[in-house]
Amino acid sequence: MIATPLPPDFIPFNRPHLAGPELEYIRQAVAAGKLSGNGEFTQRCQQFLEQRYGLAKALLTTSGTDALEMAALLLNIQPGDEVIVPSYTFTSTANAFVLRGARIVFADSQPNHPNMDVRTVAALLTPRTRAIVLVHYGGQVSEHLPDVLALAHRHGLWVVEDAAQAIEARYQGQPLGTFGQLAAFSFHETKNISAGEGGLLAINDPALMARAEIIWEKGTNRAAFHRGEAARYEWVDVGSSFLASELNAAYLWAQLQSIEAIQQQRRQLWEYYAMALEPLAASGAIRLLPQLPQAQPNWHVFALLCADEAERDALLQHLRQCHILAVFHYLPLHQSPYYAPLHDGRPLPHAERYARTLVRLPLFHDLTREQQNRVIAAIQAFYHQ
Repeated sequence: MIATPLPPDFIPFNRPHLAGPELEYIRQAVAAGKLSGNGEFTQRCQQFLEQRYGLAKALLTTSGTDALEMAALLLNIQPGDEVIVPSYTFTSTANAFVLRGARIVFADSQPNHPNMDVRTVAALLTPRTRAIVLVHYGGQVSEHLPDVLALAHRHGLWVVEDAAQAIEARYQGQPLGTFGQLAAFSFHETKNISAGEGGLLAINDPALMARAEIIWEKGTNRAAFHRGEAARYEWVDVGSSFLASELNAAYLWAQLQSIEAIQQQRRQLWEYYAMALEPLAASGAIRLLPQLPQAQPNWHVFALLCADEAERDALLQHLRQCHILAVFHYLPLHQSPYYAPLHDGRPLPHAERYARTLVRLPLFHDLTREQQNRVIAAIQAFYHQ
């Protein structure tokens, strides 16, 4: 089947950004003859991230999904354990724990934001609850983060941050991904900072560091052996092949060196959308997601909310007719074909509402002002017709 060529003026939802030296660093990795994981570029990236965010340990992974799966292994999640997860998220958030046999207990979104309404979490706890997974949707934190951290502490629960979209975001000056004992980041091509495919497990509890490295290295003590800390290289625990390759790490290193410039450009794009679309929001035609005064977002997502599903679908179709690709997501996991039969039947109305009404606009580093103006004009024309 031959794909229909895109029109020359088509505006994609995302286009990966090249900071500049990516190909040169990949060439250096190839020339060094070390292409598998945990080489020089891996070490550079991990040390940079540990120092920038104050992490006890940073381990590059092949994806954010792998980082979450490592977290589930590291916490010894067992069949029958319960893990509280927001319904409005990507499948990886829940899958990592389902793979270990956990029962997922889904929480609803906030009335004013897709993030999990942590005020509902206390009612979901049972003696089998082991962990709470916080998703920082769009690089934005829940305004009730301190409450859920205190709740977890009182009940002896693990907190895992799914910070896949949250690189560089902060709450009260502290980086997201440093509040829970573990956090997973993504460097997928759609993220602010990309390795093509890649991720990071952030370890904030020093007691977990040694075992995390073993799980990362296929259940072996190879890293410790190569550092001269172990007499023999052997199988000592469960694990898998979670390491990112040096090629991905080399690409990522180029991106990390430009992280501040990349973030500044995304902020300018985000703020221009906000300024241009605020009159529509003030008129009640659309709703924009709130920004918390004590939180610094990372400008990963610019989203608007339509009145209902029919309007959302009509807007997406209108934008496509204007050669603009906008998207919606997520379909709530508690209603998914796989997990709906296992869900406890509670309605989660806010998660369901966001699934019906949220629209994400194109937002990527190389989006031009002319392209942005076309997106804005198309939205304005839709609501003024």
